Amino acid sequence: MIRTTCPVHVEKIVNGGTMKIAIGADHRGFHFKQIMMQDYGKPTYGRHVDWLDAGCFTAERCDYPEFAKKVVQEIKKGEANLGILICGSGVGMAIAANRYPGIYAALVWNETTAHLAREHDGANILVIPADFVSSHDALRMVHAWLEAKFLAERYQKRLEMIDAN
Repeated sequence: MIRTTCPVHVEKIVNGGTMKIAIGADHRGFHFKQIMMQDYGKPTYGRHVDWLDAGCFTAERCDYPEFAKKVVQEIKKGEANLGILICGSGVGMAIAANRYPGIYAALVWNETTAHLAREHDGANILVIPADFVSSHDALRMVHAWLEAKFLAERYQKRLEMIDAN
């Protein structure tokens, strides 16, 4: 696990503190992961993210379940507040992550779905399909997701219904 600290605007989540985000990708998402960690290193965002880089660490072919599991484990241990997973379609990462109780991984394709994934569904992992969105759009989706606040008073019951199964 590689840890780096970068500023990001996350006031609605942590009110000025450091947000810990575990991030993982397979070979098809590797480039996006690097861009995301670099872009959120720009001082214009104003707050800090402590990145927990779960891999992969090269663009060589690899298997996504390994990295989904690492990100989930960081959240389950309380080492990370949230997670981001990136692969070609996003489907494999979402399937792998959602196998764990208390993990709500949302596959998103634009800013609106990213925002709603957090606000309505309490998504604690954002899944990005690198083959179907631009890196610019991916960054905008992450920002929308981080800015959203889970409306627990309205939607918590649905998460409890999911976890009861």
